[in-house]
Amino acid sequence: MPKSVLVVDDTAFMRTKLKAILEGIGLTVIGEASDGVQAVEQYKKMKPDIVTLDITMPVMDGMCALSEIMQYDSKAKVVMVSALGYEDYIVQAIKSGARNFIIKPFKDDKVREVVSAL
Repeated sequence: MPKSVLVVDDTAFMRTKLKAILEGIGLTVIGEASDGVQAVEQYKKMKPDIVTLDITMPVMDGMCALSEIMQYDSKAKVVMVSALGYEDYIVQAIKSGARNFIIKPFKDDKVREVVSAL
């Protein structure tokens, strides 16, 4: 059975792009969220195998969402997605439980490599 993924980004374009890449490697995108609050709610409801989580979002940012998801499930496989210039956040995210990160603008190959390794 293919691994399930929750894609979290505040822009529909990025969610669509990530979804296409992930489905292209045989994963099933079971949900999308545009802010951290939705991400946490959907994680608890759907229990996806993998989460791609943007850092900069309205309502609740990705760092807070990561913290809540990890408190709920310490084995969660979360990959942070961030624009260049947020390296400090990435280090903090890894320390907080994220498994890896992808820098925007991302290359399809990098997304495939990072997610396939989980």
